[in-house]
Amino acid sequence: MKVVVGMSGGVDSAVSAYLLDKEGYEVIGLFMKNWDSNINSDPEGITDGICPQEQDFIDAKKVCDYIGIPLYRVDFIKEYWDTVFSYFLSELKKGRTPNPDVMCNKYIKFDLFVKEAKKLGADYIATGHYARLIDGKLAKAVDKNKDQSYFLAYVNKDIFKDVLFPLGEIEKPEVRKIASDYGLVTASKKDSTGICFIGERNFQKFIHNYLKENPGDIIDVKTKEVVGRHTGLMNYTIGQRRNVGISGNLEKHFVCGKDVKNNILYVTFGDEEYLYSDECILENVNFISDERPTKCTIKFRYRSEDVPAELVYLDDNNILVKYRGRAKSVTPGQAGVIYLGDECLGCGFIKEVYKNGEKLWYL
Repeated sequence: MKVVVGMSGGVDSAVSAYLLDKEGYEVIGLFMKNWDSNINSDPEGITDGICPQEQDFIDAKKVCDYIGIPLYRVDFIKEYWDTVFSYFLSELKKGRTPNPDVMCNKYIKFDLFVKEAKKLGADYIATGHYARLIDGKLAKAVDKNKDQSYFLAYVNKDIFKDVLFPLGEIEKPEVRKIASDYGLVTASKKDSTGICFIGERNFQKFIHNYLKENPGDIIDVKTKEVVGRHTGLMNYTIGQRRNVGISGNLEKHFVCGKDVKNNILYVTFGDEEYLYSDECILENVNFISDERPTKCTIKFRYRSEDVPAELVYLDDNNILVKYRGRAKSVTPGQAGVIYLGDECLGCGFIKEVYKNGEKLWYL
């Protein structure tokens, strides 16, 4: 059986390819280039004359040559801009907190990539995601600290029938050990962070290449006093503690809201009560399971704790989520991913946030 593996230039995809080759599959590597720092006028992304994705391709080629498998390359630069990065900028303009990784998985990795893999004769595709497929159902990985099912909840459910996740049953330290024992060049390579396929950047400098700075007042949500100046609402998210822009005040403070119309950033000093809510509405809901539970758990951020909740199905696209308790820093724009035990059922995007039956005005 022929498997096309998404090679990223990192250790996870390298070990995935190695394990599948060892199992006897005919393995082909396929590298996606979705961002070009030269084309996209991104001086922040050039280091020593080499775009980060070019270095990733070089590393992926070394791995594939070492394993003895071919590596192909495909560019989705325009498609990534149109379906992922434009969405990312649009959400930031609205004062929301987008999740480009979720959209990239839906439109690039598990759509365009799959189509390219089929052209290469793939029976299956595989990626280095930490997730499992149990009887065709998406589930959390064994390594709960690395589980990435959160980012896969918006994918078209029909795709999963032809997908393999070789790392779903393996914990990250073991992946590193396998890579080291086999002599893979990426064994000690640092995990990628930052924006999907763009990488780690100084966020504010990077975003200002595409969105104009729009400074405004920072206001204490309790006293309504001006306590500082922000550099643009797109640079902040709910619950943020660092680099807020309040100089000389050492008291613990958090971003707790945004007023996009009046260009105001709200903060709370010491009192974290303003960060809590007990209900929210999810919009644009996508289910990857036939299950429609009324009781479940919800994950609002990657690596955050699952929140026990009850679901009220308002219509085909909107769900009211009532937490059994409270949740902290639930933020418009983020994905709310629905779980039943370890099974991932799907997700929606946070539209509105409520506390004690009232919509939070400062969001």
